[in-house]
Amino acid sequence: MNRQITASTCCYCGVGCGVLIEHDGERILGVSGDPAHPANFGKLCSKGSTLHLTGDLTARALYPELRLGKGLARSRTDWDTALDHAANVFAETVAEHGPDSVAFYISGQLLTEDYYAFNKLARALVGTNNIDSNSRLCMSSAVVGYKRSLGADAPPCSYEDLELSDCVMIVGSNMAYAHPVLFRRLEEAKSRRPQMKVIVIDPRRTDTCDLADLHLAILPGTDVALFHGIVHLLLKEEWIDREFIEAHTDGLEELEALVRDYTPQSVSELCGISPAQLRQCAEWVGTSPSFLSLWCMGLNQSTAGSAKNSALINLHLVTGQIGRPGAGPFSLTGQPNAMGGRETGSLSNLLPGHREAANAEHRAEVAAYWGVEQLPASTGLTAIELFEQVRSGKIKALWIACTNPAQSLPDQNAVRAALQACPFVVLQEAFRTTETAAFADLLLPAASWGEKEGTVTNSERRISHVRQAVVAPGEARPDWSITVDFAQRLEKRLRPGQTSLFAFKSPAQIFDEYKLLTRGRDLDLSGISHELIDQLGPQQWPFPSGATHGTARLYLDGVFPTANGRARFIADPYLAAKEQRDAEFPLTLLTGRLRDQWHGMSRTGTAAQSFGHVSEAQLSLHPDELGRHSLQSGDLVSLQSRRGSLIVAVASDDSLRPGQAFLPMHWGDRFLKGGVNTITQPAFDPLSKQPELKYSGVRLEPANLPWTLFALVEGDVQQHFETLRPLCEAFSYVSLSLAGRERPALLIRAASLAVPEPAVLHAIDQCLGLSEGPVLTYDDPGRSIGKRVRIENGRITAIRLAGETLAQHWLQNLWLEGRADQELRRWLLAPLSAPPGNASMPAAGSKILCNCMNVSQGAICTGISSGLDLPGLKQKLGCGTQCGSCVPEIKRLLAAAAQPLAIIS
Repeated sequence: MNRQITASTCCYCGVGCGVLIEHDGERILGVSGDPAHPANFGKLCSKGSTLHLTGDLTARALYPELRLGKGLARSRTDWDTALDHAANVFAETVAEHGPDSVAFYISGQLLTEDYYAFNKLARALVGTNNIDSNSRLCMSSAVVGYKRSLGADAPPCSYEDLELSDCVMIVGSNMAYAHPVLFRRLEEAKSRRPQMKVIVIDPRRTDTCDLADLHLAILPGTDVALFHGIVHLLLKEEWIDREFIEAHTDGLEELEALVRDYTPQSVSELCGISPAQLRQCAEWVGTSPSFLSLWCMGLNQSTAGSAKNSALINLHLVTGQIGRPGAGPFSLTGQPNAMGGRETGSLSNLLPGHREAANAEHRAEVAAYWGVEQLPASTGLTAIELFEQVRSGKIKALWIACTNPAQSLPDQNAVRAALQACPFVVLQEAFRTTETAAFADLLLPAASWGEKEGTVTNSERRISHVRQAVVAPGEARPDWSITVDFAQRLEKRLRPGQTSLFAFKSPAQIFDEYKLLTRGRDLDLSGISHELIDQLGPQQWPFPSGATHGTARLYLDGVFPTANGRARFIADPYLAAKEQRDAEFPLTLLTGRLRDQWHGMSRTGTAAQSFGHVSEAQLSLHPDELGRHSLQSGDLVSLQSRRGSLIVAVASDDSLRPGQAFLPMHWGDRFLKGGVNTITQPAFDPLSKQPELKYSGVRLEPANLPWTLFALVEGDVQQHFETLRPLCEAFSYVSLSLAGRERPALLIRAASLAVPEPAVLHAIDQCLGLSEGPVLTYDDPGRSIGKRVRIENGRITAIRLAGETLAQHWLQNLWLEGRADQELRRWLLAPLSAPPGNASMPAAGSKILCNCMNVSQGAICTGISSGLDLPGLKQKLGCGTQCGSCVPEIKRLLAAAAQPLAIIS
């Protein structure tokens, strides 16, 4: 085998880690961190380190598929037929209904070159600003915050500032899960410099809080009040930089007048923290030699997201903590190239080079560069608005690329209705298994990670070269190639006989055209090329022509890209969230991330290893809340909001306050019937148009579904998914997940009010391979109970329990251990449903704590009980020695074991 190594970039979060792809030219065989990449210096998180195990070919879109009418099935076609058909439909739609009757919804996972091609297609060729990105759901409030306060959408910091700061404030981010490599970097800095102060602001007590010197568990949505309260104290105690304020800022008087009312007592009541906590926070911010803030979706995904961003930046302006090492407001990007999308103008209100679509001068500059008469002046639709107009019928042709709106957008009932109603939906996607794929009239197979070339920009403005290691499978093509091919065909219909705007032969050629649109702008990339990155390594912008290295920090001279060169204090009042707790919806639902899954699970959901730490969707509630509703962990509840409902299992979690609930954002309808975003709200920030995905009013009630089903089937996971998931629509509750590592299996848990029709169970048994062959069976029609277990070569390969599922965890463990003993046979042939002994409940020890080294919680607890400390556990078990994501949890287990027993006299 000819093993090769190709240096590339991870396709998950905005850290932008360098990876080394091991391959044989045809298949990706392994992945490791690139020691030479300045974003991660060889480190990877649990997601990045398992990249080579994801992307199951059986889940991939391999060939173009076309549906010639609603209600009909798609059938395989060729690229020429597919793209000619799409060009005809788009041209006819534009001719009959105008350019704004079509729209493009694209993704922060696209490469910069893909983004630019789409932008030019929509604006220069079609003539519409209806092009928006899923970054609207992710970073648009940060964009507004930076532009309003500092003059440009430019994070001013570098990752090395994490090591150099004296006070780090993490706001609305479970950084330990969302940006693990950066969190490890911060952990190491804190261990070297214990005097560094770490403040975490989050309603939940997350793994990130384990590093905190101060955790402010504010009430959800009260961030603006908190920041104003901090400024109140900074001003009162003179913990400010008067010289910086006078020389480099405007607007302090208005902010002073506003924050006068945000006294410690009032802020304490609004935010649910003590005045002493507020004062301690303000003192560290105001007196530390350097102050760095880090934030993510907890600030951005809000109807007050723009206000929260600017209120946080106010802290830096009032203390002069910007433009120097270890200091500054630093937004952590959610997607690998959300920054590249912002740079190329791939939000409906932007144009390439950080220009504004509403600015006539900016439009004229880009139009002249592209060689077209003009660009559209009418305002483009943002994500929520776009799908509202799809649903109303104003958008008649929709092109979706590399994103999954039927999972990720809020108010999913409305989104799916829109997709169903749209006359023509194109989906350009690597995975045919996404929730959105079912709505596509035309499915175009796209190349995925390791199969394409281009660039991405990470959170610190660093541009990396994404290199191709292997050829894309089937007939999949790189996104830029698909877009350019379609654009060339559409040109012949919309601009016949004119010189092509899309004479691109390579991604490098696209980048070289795009970069000149940034010349002289705040993000000047004119000196960068694919070749130069290969020579010098990844570089931070600005990097103008003639530069020899990138720019580590911005605003060192205190001059900002505003009209007068001064930064602006923004005085927005605190406004309560739109959905407050009330008698009808007494709980606040928070959403967030899991450690080993990413976004909508299109990729991570294909790897069984990703489910070892958290195996299925669960609604976390404080123990008091469970008691109030007479619930126990594992019970099913109906969770309802003003937009919809879903059924989910509950779990006890004292990291929340009573009155709050938490549900991970990853579970779409593919894995949890309905999906999390059935209940989230589409209300959005008035400036950024970013929706309030983090915060919803909900209520719950016991689901009372007496008939239950459990099924497990080994091998051919995606094929089993395709055949079994539709059959599960017969049940009220459905949860699917994967299990195992060497022998992956599909797991199904379901429940219903009544016993399903016999035909449904028969069809399920056929899919599971339980209708014939070496299958042990037991049926009790009187109690509607049935058991089926397939045993091959002395071990279990498939299971189906119907009507009663007490033995599911015992059977799953037997399957995992690869055995089928006589105890199993005796149980199968007996009328008792409960398993032998006390094996009916899931063992907490079976949870995989260390995904990298496959170490269970049980093994770690055994090691702790034998006297091992953290170094000892690492040495003996290997846990915590790779990505380190399991270390906070291991530390909590060690702390719990060290607590002395209470002595009752």
